Amino acid sequence: MVNLCMYFQVHQPYRLGKYQVFDIGEKHEYFDDKKNREIMRKVSEKCYLPTNAALLDLIKKHGGKFKVSFSISGVALEQFEKYAPEVLESFKELAKTGCVEFLGETYYHSLSFLYSKDEFKKQIIKHRHKIMTLFGQRPAVFRNTELIYNNELAMFIEEMGYKAILAEGADHILEWRSPNFVYKPRHCKDIRLLMKNYKLSDDIAFRFSNRGWKEWPLTVDKYSRWINAVNGNGEVINLFMDYETFGEHQWEDTGIFEFLKVLPGEILRHPDNGFVTVSEAAKQTVRGDMDIHSVVSWADLERDLSAWVGNMMQHSALNEIYAIEGQVLSSGDEKLIDDWRKLQTSDHFYYMCTKYFSDGDVHKYFNPYDSPYDCFIAYMNVLNDIKLRLKLGQKEKGAVCTEATIAEG
Repeated sequence: MVNLCMYFQVHQPYRLGKYQVFDIGEKHEYFDDKKNREIMRKVSEKCYLPTNAALLDLIKKHGGKFKVSFSISGVALEQFEKYAPEVLESFKELAKTGCVEFLGETYYHSLSFLYSKDEFKKQIIKHRHKIMTLFGQRPAVFRNTELIYNNELAMFIEEMGYKAILAEGADHILEWRSPNFVYKPRHCKDIRLLMKNYKLSDDIAFRFSNRGWKEWPLTVDKYSRWINAVNGNGEVINLFMDYETFGEHQWEDTGIFEFLKVLPGEILRHPDNGFVTVSEAAKQTVRGDMDIHSVVSWADLERDLSAWVGNMMQHSALNEIYAIEGQVLSSGDEKLIDDWRKLQTSDHFYYMCTKYFSDGDVHKYFNPYDSPYDCFIAYMNVLNDIKLRLKLGQKEKGAVCTEATIAEG
């Protein structure tokens, strides 16, 4: 028997405005509210609302046999509340069916695991609280930003009480093994590891509308045959992809919605097939240990960290933002702390990526900048204003202390 585990990542960052050097010390509003609203409204109409409606219909149509899982970043949830509350309500409707599971992740979709374990833990707890508040679920399965993963992360997450964790099923990690089984991370006790079947996932997420692909057009009949072929050679097929695949990355006129609406019925026609959530998938029998020392992610062909830390601009920005962690947190300024955390969102560093930039690749998707250098300049200007706010805050505290000392004296 083979089960399909469909997990979707839902995320939108707070994009920065064109913050110039002349703005430092003059204004502290960094984020482009107008653009963020426009993008959220556009994606909501093209993807979130129609896809949520389609999934709700499928769950009802198949009497609970069709199930999906979501990981929604905290900053995306905030923007649903602010710009598209009807989308949030539609996710709540899905949650009520009992066929939808929500995963845990960092609230700010950050790279904090690589730079500050304390900050990483705080963001996970903040996200867990948000999911509990909105959907009444305590996440039992964790996925790190962009599926960034290694042994150390698995041990850390197991200590936090999670039952399973997701990772990219990269060829150089799997070697001779199949992604279609459940594994246990080396050095861990009980936590399970689910690995993305990137070939079958990317057939939908990246190749669906590619007319140069030898398998185009991808029909439900053809795709179902590929799934059925795993029967007897695997126990769970992990289809992990961005939710924006539906309607945004693959536009409506490609037929992606018709594909989604018909696929579950065709899969369930085979008596040995089923759909499971990530927690249900993790209950399958463990078929071996997976020892992953080097960091793996689901980004680009390299499936490493080079999309975020591949050049000196990215290194500089990341080192600067985490270097001021102690000062920011000890300031007690909630607005400043929130701004600092929004600046940790991985997209800011992704926009600074220079590899493949001239090819018009995915690094330009939803990218508000004309070049990686424009992003770096705006980001560092904002960071300099953050540092200025810290200095002013310290001076004010010093002045208050001095006045208090004089008064006491």
